[in-house]
Amino acid sequence: MATSLGCRASYAGNVAGNGAELSDLRTLSNQSMTASTAMATSTSAPVFAPLSDSPRNSAPKRNTSASQPVLGPWVRAQALNLGRHTQALRNFTREEFGSGPEAPTEGHVQAVNQLLSELRPGLARRARDLVKLATAARRNPTHGHLTTLVTHKHEAHDWVRGIEKIWDFYFELFGQRQSRFGLWLLSTDRIALDCYQVTYLGIGKEKSVPAPPPFTYMRTGFGPATYRRGIKLRQLGRQYNPFPLIQLPYHRMVNPWTLGAVLHEVSHNTQSDLGLSRAVPLAIARTLLRAGLGNKVARVWVRWNRETFADLCGLLLGGPCVVASLMDVVGRSPQITYHFNPNGVHPTPYLRVLISVELLRRMGFQAEAEKYARAIALVVDALCYKPFAEIGNKALADVYRFGQKEQRMIEECAQRLAAGTDPGIVPERFLIGAARFAVDNKLADPEKIKEKFYTELARR
Repeated sequence: MATSLGCRASYAGNVAGNGAELSDLRTLSNQSMTASTAMATSTSAPVFAPLSDSPRNSAPKRNTSASQPVLGPWVRAQALNLGRHTQALRNFTREEFGSGPEAPTEGHVQAVNQLLSELRPGLARRARDLVKLATAARRNPTHGHLTTLVTHKHEAHDWVRGIEKIWDFYFELFGQRQSRFGLWLLSTDRIALDCYQVTYLGIGKEKSVPAPPPFTYMRTGFGPATYRRGIKLRQLGRQYNPFPLIQLPYHRMVNPWTLGAVLHEVSHNTQSDLGLSRAVPLAIARTLLRAGLGNKVARVWVRWNRETFADLCGLLLGGPCVVASLMDVVGRSPQITYHFNPNGVHPTPYLRVLISVELLRRMGFQAEAEKYARAIALVVDALCYKPFAEIGNKALADVYRFGQKEQRMIEECAQRLAAGTDPGIVPERFLIGAARFAVDNKLADPEKIKEKFYTELARR
């Protein structure tokens, strides 16, 4: 199924051309009924009900369950069912998911409809073929005709399930915007969009702005996750993902000061969209090898490049609060915090925050601490303070300027959030740090901070 559906969608453009195709599909039921009317005159098989001997002008005799034919209606229903199922896998409209700003944007809906439009013609063709096969099977219900019918039906329903899987995936995601969490998700959308805006305004060369922007949704579970634009997703039957998806656990949403994860997950996407997927690991490898740390160390840090990039860019985007948010994640049992996975893409948890270096020293591992401290310093330098040609020979620290001035803005915003007043014109992403600062310093009740956080983001 993945192979037969494996055509990459073009995610931009108008999907209005689907109207003619749907119009064709709407005739399937009528075609099926026309075929069944023609079959009613067939005398080629005794399994069908015989023609009535009643006079032409007499009232038609009504069938009962005892006299109703079985095979003819069943054959007709196979084509009818597939035609109606095909019609039901229609395009989405923005209006069906609400009228407020929390509804998915036209860009998101259009991208999904474009993906469906790439797959729907194959299903429509199979539905039309099934009408023809049903007609033939009713006229001449031989073993061969019936076998061909059910085989084609089976293959067609594989297509139905493949497209329905995609349709259902987005129906559920978009439907969350009609729930009580719609404004929360709008808020995290706006934080993600703010990160993209500062990224593309800060780079040193012209780049086409990707669209649509990231789309956030909620899931239960321990950790956030993201699915990048243009990668094949199992949830989509191995079709290409048309826009970044950011999955946020419910327990993070109710504690917005832990949403530094949004900045981390967005950074995974900007690494790809900026064309840094190859440049970043190469920069890490060259820096560590030139420093004489050897192939083994370099290979480990190259494998960790995407998570390290996301951690560091998240910090550049949001400031110190992101470190605290990261510590929320890695501050677990010793067995987990110190675990090294030789094949893992995440750095060993205690290496993800600089405080772990101090912990190593206190544990008596002086040499190891110095070794790791040197590697950490080199990686930070390679990723954040060395220019990348892909972003106009700018360093990430120049693209994302965050210093004491920005931190003072966050702290002032925290005071205003706690007081319930307008936090001012601070960027959306700074509200995460403001919420964290307000909670850590007990400036207000956590529930009040949460409510003001989402109210402020939703009104923008």
